[in-house]
Amino acid sequence: MKIAILGTGNLGYSIALGILSQENFKFKNLYLTKRNTESLESWSKLPNVKISSDNRKAVRFSDVVIIAVQPAQLKGVLEEIKEVVNPKTHTVISVVTGRKIADLEAVIGSEVAIVRSMPNTAISVRQSMTCMSANSKGLKNIELAKSIFNSLGQTMCIEENLMQAATVICASGIAFWMRLIRATTQGAVQLGFDAKEAQELSMQTALGAATLLIKSGNHPEEEIDRVTTPSGCTIEGLNEMEHQGLSASLIRGLVTSFEKINQI
Repeated sequence: MKIAILGTGNLGYSIALGILSQENFKFKNLYLTKRNTESLESWSKLPNVKISSDNRKAVRFSDVVIIAVQPAQLKGVLEEIKEVVNPKTHTVISVVTGRKIADLEAVIGSEVAIVRSMPNTAISVRQSMTCMSANSKGLKNIELAKSIFNSLGQTMCIEENLMQAATVICASGIAFWMRLIRATTQGAVQLGFDAKEAQELSMQTALGAATLLIKSGNHPEEEIDRVTTPSGCTIEGLNEMEHQGLSASLIRGLVTSFEKINQI
């Protein structure tokens, strides 16, 4: 497999890092493009990795094209590469926030296999939750796209009309969960732990909670019931958090982010 990542910014960098750190994922060439390649020069020493500011060249030497530019840059990049995109050989995967499959088809054509994908930055440690949808041609190649992103976490194929919501829950959600971990860390400091200890306690507890749900398949309330006892400290703390609006503020934050992404 020959892969090009057009736009190796934060997300593109994370995707590349995830691919390169996966021993079992095989690729023949990995092209990384950026307008200013200086920050990528150290990667050029790696086997089968090519660095370039030439998007057209990267596309010509690839069969999977991952577009990871900013939304405002997408149309310009598509115009730049459309003459070298081959509908018979290329699969184009867009991870551009808020841009629909129809936006890509309008420039490079509906005969090209297009997959819209939304990973998050946990892809750099192979723990992304990546949602994806595709056009009719892309559906035939969806397993190819899944093979890339399944090696970097988990994937879920959804209808495109849910992609904006998925972006908020999974991509923006990384920041939301970081803030919750940060708040727990601050609370632990207030209770007497130093900052390093507090963060370690918070991170491992969050990981443990998620792993419990993944491994057991239980609803969160089932696991909550396991650690709450009548008149105990856990239920007292949970009730206080809810009185202060924990669930309501989190849901409202998701809805507000969803409203904003639909304005982009």
